[in-house]
Amino acid sequence: MNNPCGLHYQSACSQLFLSLRTKCSRVTFSKAATITNDDEDIIMPKVIYSLAPALGHHKRFSNNDENTRIPHILNALEYAKLTPQFRGSEINQIIDIRKATMEDITSIHSTSYYSFLEKTVKDAKASKDGVLEIETSKFPTYVTRTTLNDALIGAGAGLSLVDAVVAASRMSENPPIGFSLIRPPGHHALRDGAMGGCIFNNVSIAARYAQRTHGRKRVFIIDFDAHHGNGTSDAFYDDPDVFFLSTHQDGFYPVDSGKFDDIGCENGEGATLNLPLPELSGDIAMQTAFDQVIVPCAQRFKPDIILVSAGYTGHFMEISTSKWQMTTRMSYVLADGIKQLAKYLCGGRCVFFLEGGWFTDTLKFCIEESFRGFIGEPSMPDEYAKMFPNLLKDEPSSQVKQAIQRVKNLHSL
Repeated sequence: MNNPCGLHYQSACSQLFLSLRTKCSRVTFSKAATITNDDEDIIMPKVIYSLAPALGHHKRFSNNDENTRIPHILNALEYAKLTPQFRGSEINQIIDIRKATMEDITSIHSTSYYSFLEKTVKDAKASKDGVLEIETSKFPTYVTRTTLNDALIGAGAGLSLVDAVVAASRMSENPPIGFSLIRPPGHHALRDGAMGGCIFNNVSIAARYAQRTHGRKRVFIIDFDAHHGNGTSDAFYDDPDVFFLSTHQDGFYPVDSGKFDDIGCENGEGATLNLPLPELSGDIAMQTAFDQVIVPCAQRFKPDIILVSAGYTGHFMEISTSKWQMTTRMSYVLADGIKQLAKYLCGGRCVFFLEGGWFTDTLKFCIEESFRGFIGEPSMPDEYAKMFPNLLKDEPSSQVKQAIQRVKNLHSL
């Protein structure tokens, strides 16, 4: 490990800090009032976030993971006054994020894949355009001159949040929720290769890191992207200590991935749960899935930490990337619900990782609603739902009910 990963938080309200040394980090938490004695409670923010925009990881004319995504989200959060400048006591940003090491990456990915990326990035640097495609699929994966460095920073941004959230949970019964606003996304990345725009599997790397570094043995991963997190599923398919739960559009992407009967193998049998939901599934379907599948699974598993692959491709305006029809309100409901799960099951330890969400005009609203859910403010109306009410159709309630009942039977819920 070549970085002591010093972290600190911006705060608009205080210049005072209390430091705590952890196994791998020096984490500092802001206070809103002068420290008068050693017993005074620490005032924790409700959400902390890290940024890794990967500006150099950019393929000209790409229609999906543009390098404008993170700046667009940040601008929206600032406009909505959901940043430390306006909410220093509730919302903080990690400024100094660590870069993931090769040891971190190879806890999930093969050394041969890491070496392949090093060589491919070197080839990209020597190429005319500085871009090389390394995988062909519906959502092509590419590398640029800076991709490896950008991906290491993105993975490290998530690890920094794990450090901070775990440290905070030792100091308070109400630690902040973490949100890693990063690119490239990760949940399709496989042990031996990139896929679907994903270079490193950020949430999986964080899961192993939480186990190795912080002793948080039982990790519960929720993936609510409309695309199946096949890379995450593969990483822990035989692992009983990592429960992977994915809700995704049935048979969409990857086409043959995330079936009902994919429940894990060997010692990990039963620790993978896939809930493929039909086209036109919306807020009602996801709310039902949360209440009847996600909550009881988490309660039975008793995690030490919850990690979330937060993909927003299920929004009804994401017409080219799914046929679901969630509104931004569901982003709020999931953020608030998962926060409560973490509070009651694992001391509040929870980190979100940005995955999909390619229509940035709605993605920004989804992230805003997630933040509002974290801090307990009221949800705001979905502007696009008001503008295009005719785009929202009746949900296939009978198909949704059958899917949920099938997965409940498979997993004895």
